[in-house]
Amino acid sequence: MNHLSAMKKNMIEVDWIQERIYLLRGHRVMLSHDLAQLYGVESKVLIQAVKRNFERFPEDFMFQLEIQELNNLRSQFVTSSWGGIRWLPYAFTEQGIAMLSSVLRSPEAIQVNIEIVRTFVGLKRLSHSMKELHDRVSHLESRYDRQFKSVFDAIREIINPPSQKKRRIGIRSDEDD
Repeated sequence: MNHLSAMKKNMIEVDWIQERIYLLRGHRVMLSHDLAQLYGVESKVLIQAVKRNFERFPEDFMFQLEIQELNNLRSQFVTSSWGGIRWLPYAFTEQGIAMLSSVLRSPEAIQVNIEIVRTFVGLKRLSHSMKELHDRVSHLESRYDRQFKSVFDAIREIINPPSQKKRRIGIRSDEDD
């Protein structure tokens, strides 16, 4: 594989990983079935390895989803690629994913862990940069509020775009007015 192909493959993996990082219970997490896919093992194999080493995974490293959390995640997608699952998936925090490298010891698992941790670090940097930008804009706004209000409003809209209301589909009735 040439250098360009390797870079392109790596970018796709990073994008794939970023799309599968969710915010649950105040933590950025990845779900067990997505991690299993990345590691190239079945979900049950990953979970068995974790259960054999359960003491390495305290609640701030890993937790099992509740049915409502799973339903909320599923409702975000039009179709579910999860198929018919028999148990609720586990969610692994960044620390839990790092701990997986001590449980799944293959060279592939180690490389996957490195990419996942790099992705989490990149997201933290991005989040920190956005906060710094927000703080700078707020500081400038307090100094030059009247002169540049429209500029600050435009910047604030870029940083925090307004949520778009979804149009209702269907026939309107008199009760809708």
